[in-house]
Amino acid sequence: MTTPAAALGPATNDLARAAREALDLLHATPDVLEGEVFAAANGQLLARVAYASHLPSNGLEEPKSTVSHGLGLQVVFRGSDGPRIGFGAEPSDLSPDGVRRALAKARTGAVHDPAFVSLPRPGPERRALWRYHDPRLLDLDDEELVAAGWRVVTGALRTFTASSRLAELAETEEGLRRLGLLLGGDVTIVQERVAIVSTHLPEVQTDETTLITAATTAMVEAMDAKGSGWSTGTRLDDFTDEAGVEAAHAAIRALGGERVRSGRYRVVLGPQPVTDLLNNLVLPALHASSFYASTTPFLGRFGQRVAAPTLSIYDHGALPGLTGSKGITCEGLPTGRTELITDGILTGLLTNWYEAQRLLRDPRARVKLGVNPGEAARGLVARNGFRFAAGGGRSFAARPGTAATNVFVEGRDGVSLDELCRRVGDGLYVGRIWYTYPINGLQAGDFTCTVIGDSYLIRDGRIAVPLKANTVRISDNVTSVLEGILGVTTEAKGTTVWGGDEVVYAPSIAIAGLRVDEIAGFVETL
Repeated sequence: MTTPAAALGPATNDLARAAREALDLLHATPDVLEGEVFAAANGQLLARVAYASHLPSNGLEEPKSTVSHGLGLQVVFRGSDGPRIGFGAEPSDLSPDGVRRALAKARTGAVHDPAFVSLPRPGPERRALWRYHDPRLLDLDDEELVAAGWRVVTGALRTFTASSRLAELAETEEGLRRLGLLLGGDVTIVQERVAIVSTHLPEVQTDETTLITAATTAMVEAMDAKGSGWSTGTRLDDFTDEAGVEAAHAAIRALGGERVRSGRYRVVLGPQPVTDLLNNLVLPALHASSFYASTTPFLGRFGQRVAAPTLSIYDHGALPGLTGSKGITCEGLPTGRTELITDGILTGLLTNWYEAQRLLRDPRARVKLGVNPGEAARGLVARNGFRFAAGGGRSFAARPGTAATNVFVEGRDGVSLDELCRRVGDGLYVGRIWYTYPINGLQAGDFTCTVIGDSYLIRDGRIAVPLKANTVRISDNVTSVLEGILGVTTEAKGTTVWGGDEVVYAPSIAIAGLRVDEIAGFVETL
């Protein structure tokens, strides 16, 4: 049988050899001052979940895969107006001819950049993570991919059929089917092989990464009840039916949802909303590039309090067994821990090499950071220069951007979810949001999102009844959210959002007040 992994392309050793030969070719080119070669082979395997109890369905759609390999060159050319920097990539060809075509593209697009300092240079930190991938995921065959998808489906169906609440509503097995039990989502496996070498990092470095995630939505359609489930991991042996079971349980708990009026409420944000707010608002505002461009709501506040003193957030890309971990960045530098917010104080930024050097040398850095650049340098280490392709691996066709890896959100004195609800008293538990985006630009901090499921009313300090899905939206300011934290749970869950490359190990967080606006419902007329 031809397996999805068999199409992944060149082995890691082949990528390393091609990268070494490409750099030698660059160094032999008269007008090249510096060069960097990034070679990669990526695979994304997808098992699409699609089950409906009352309609013809397969339960699991045909498994799909996408694969790519190639190399990308960052080249510094000698120019009459100073060094000129260009980038060129070539797909599916690691030969010298492919390198020459990529070099020609880099030369054609080269420009003078007065903020450019150099290609990445080594620092005092050393690589901490080796041989951390799962060979089974790297060599997965079709049967194993399908089995992983069915594990999620059967977990959800088992949960539905075991529910006494649904049995009471349905009365018969046929009635259960007519309730419209739906399950959608996917199981995704990402396979990465990379090799990188450059003028200032002359030893070829390689990395192999695997991860497996599942994201599902379950519905009891006749009752307009919806629930969600997630799981993240790095090993096939550890993959379970968690996402399906969790989604089905959440859909059952959502039966009989109520509406609420517009107003300002105390709110507990569950792991998914915490992740969504970080992904769309907080983490982009903590990029060095956002400070350089003066587009962050934290402008000029490095070393100052930007959140409640109980809150700490850090990124750590070198922890074994965690989904977002990598051995090296896509610049060939070690991954590691970057403190972002410590006890409410802004202490570090996510950055790649170029953005760190550009910001530290900016004549207006003192104004943008709020401190002298030298005081911020320890919080501007390039541990996050990645060439992510929107969940599809590390792309040879892109220059390094900035992305988080494993993001941890912690409270100084963590409490239970029950204690958070007691602190709220009367309010809302929000378990899932979507379409979260900044309004008035990222710097303003204003945002909006819609509450679409897994949410409840809190009464007298306890979760009481479900909140009807898609009936309210939240409109507030992210700085107010960070400053209004009442408490953080000890327990956290690895959570991803659509289009996000990082994994957030997110707790539930209680907020003193959020603006909630009722979404008008349909009015039944005679």
